[in-house]
Amino acid sequence: MALNLSIGVLVVDDSGAMVSIIRGLLHHLGFTDVDDARDGAAALARMRVKRYGLVISDWNMVPMTGYEFLREVRGDPQLKRIPFIMVTSESKTENVIAAKKAGVDNYIVKPFNALTLKAKIDSVFAARAAPTP
Repeated sequence: MALNLSIGVLVVDDSGAMVSIIRGLLHHLGFTDVDDARDGAAALARMRVKRYGLVISDWNMVPMTGYEFLREVRGDPQLKRIPFIMVTSESKTENVIAAKKAGVDNYIVKPFNALTLKAKIDSVFAARAAPTP
C-alpha cells in the first residue's frame, strides 16, 4: 500500500533552519501539506485545529521539550493515535528508551538525509498497517 503523500505533516522545531531543511526534504519526498510550529505548545494548538497524519518533532526545544510534547500528544484522546517521529542530535540510549516508553513511533538522529527520512516514515506507516496479534 502506497503512503498518502497528501496527509498533513506537522514539523515542530525551534530552529528555523531545521524547519526549512525538514520541509525541503518532505517536499522532495512528495509531501504537499506541510505545516510547522516552533514549540510544543504552538504545535498542540495547531493540532487541535487541524488534523495531521504525521508529526515530526525535535527533542531539544524550549520551553516545552519534544519529549514533553510527545507525552502531551499521547495523553490526549483526540491526538494520541497520530504517528510521531522524534528528531534529535543526541543518540543517548536513555532518550531513545524514554521516547519509546512515551509512545514515539520512530527516532531520527541528526544529521539525516531524504532517504533516511523516507525510510523512517515508511517504517512508521508499515508498522501501523501491520495486523496486531
